[in-house]
Amino acid sequence: MAKSPEEEHPIKALGWASRDKSGVLAPFKFSRRATGVKDVQFKVLYCGVCHSDLHSIKNEWGNTSFPIIPGHEIVGVVTEVGPKVEKFKVGDKVGVGCMVGSCRSCHSCASHEENYCPKTIFTYNSINVDGTKTYGGYSDLMVVDEHFAVHIPENLPLDATAPLLCAGITVYSPLKFYGLDKPGMHVGVVGLGGLGHAAVKFAKAMGVKVTVISTSPGKKTEAIERLGADEFLLSSDPAQIGAALNTMDGIIDTVSAMHSVMQLLALLKTNGKLVLVGLPEKPLEVHAFSVVGGRKTLAGSCIGGMKETQEMLDFAAKHNITADIELIKFDYLNEAMARLAKADVKYRFVIDVANSIGK
Repeated sequence: MAKSPEEEHPIKALGWASRDKSGVLAPFKFSRRATGVKDVQFKVLYCGVCHSDLHSIKNEWGNTSFPIIPGHEIVGVVTEVGPKVEKFKVGDKVGVGCMVGSCRSCHSCASHEENYCPKTIFTYNSINVDGTKTYGGYSDLMVVDEHFAVHIPENLPLDATAPLLCAGITVYSPLKFYGLDKPGMHVGVVGLGGLGHAAVKFAKAMGVKVTVISTSPGKKTEAIERLGADEFLLSSDPAQIGAALNTMDGIIDTVSAMHSVMQLLALLKTNGKLVLVGLPEKPLEVHAFSVVGGRKTLAGSCIGGMKETQEMLDFAAKHNITADIELIKFDYLNEAMARLAKADVKYRFVIDVANSIGK
């Protein structure tokens, strides 16, 4: 007979879980594995609330295994290390992002791109090597292989750094990989939510000219005055779109709702790159003419490997990049999810886990 989540491992834990596709989150007792020889155990202090969490708790992607404890923007302090741990010691500030395991031997893993490993083990809603489910950071403690943990630089505040472990690396990686990090380049950022506002900050720190592309005219002041974007483009205004055709070297598209990518492709220069990092529920429509004319690239990118995630955090520390957050406690979590569904947050909810667990 299968053991209950509370009994399958020796370390008692408490989190907030969704038990069905209603997405309602409530306290949930479960357990974590004992700290293995290469494992780091840490007390969770803060956890960001990602749009992926919202999709998952409502099973909108059709792959959720209930009960589910979301959360993959996790920061805390190390409380125990295994005897063969080399990277961390008790008391270190530590972070965990979207994955907690991979095969460690395939081409992607050998290339420091564990995020593209066919056997990636995700931080929640995945199956660990011992056959048990993974539970995320909406919880009081984590146990993780040291390879899948990163150091949080000393000068970064833990609460506002948490979202960088998903939102930050999700936009940093394509800017670097697709060569959109060169000073003087012109990059568009579609959507000004959790991912979009991080993309503006990273691109500006790289010396790139940034145009925010949005359906909301009210975002113009935020984009330019608050986040430092150079220009704002209202995508519903044909005159503004027309004036911006063929002007951008690349576009980071963070939108998870249905939208026209052909309009965005038209904004690119010859050889321009449109990179999708948002995850709409339904297929997007693209006509061949949109990419053939101008030799344009429609591409994608998914988080980043562990080496690059640490590189991103070190870059953030050097340039004082953090997320703009609204700090909440667990008792506000369901209301926060309802607001997130309406894009009513600037720009990332972060759970103050240590000060609210069990409340």
